[in-house]
Amino acid sequence: MDESALLAMNDEDYMNDAQLAFFDTKLALLRQETLDEIDASKADISYEKVSDVSDRATLEEEAQIALRIADRKRNLIPKIDKARQRIRQGEYGYCLQSGEPIGLARLLIRPTAEFCIDIKSINEKREQTYDHKR
Repeated sequence: MDESALLAMNDEDYMNDAQLAFFDTKLALLRQETLDEIDASKADISYEKVSDVSDRATLEEEAQIALRIADRKRNLIPKIDKARQRIRQGEYGYCLQSGEPIGLARLLIRPTAEFCIDIKSINEKREQTYDHKR
C-alpha cells in the first residue's frame, strides 16, 4: 500500500490491519534510516591534528554540530519504538490524551505523533505560557 491508497480509504477503515502494517513498516524504515544517519554524523567528525588555531576551532565547531545532530536523532529512536509498541497494543493512531483519531495525514508527516492536532496545540500554548512566566 502507498500513501495515496492509504489516504483514499474510508474513515471507517481508520487503523485497520493494512494501515497498521503500513505505519509499522514506515516506522521500521525510519528507525533504520535514523540509525544510519547517526552513524554517518559520527563518521563525519574529523579528528585531524591541525596546527592552525582557526582551522582547529572550525573543526571543533563542526564536530559539536555533528554531535548535536546525532543526539537529536538518537532521541527519535525511543519515540519510534513507543509508536511501534502502540501499534502492537492496538493504540496507534489515537490521541493519548483525548482518545480521538490523530489522522492519517498527520501520521504520514509525523508517524511518531502521540496527540491529535487540537490537543498538541493546547499543550504547546500551555508550554509557551509556562515559559513566559519563568
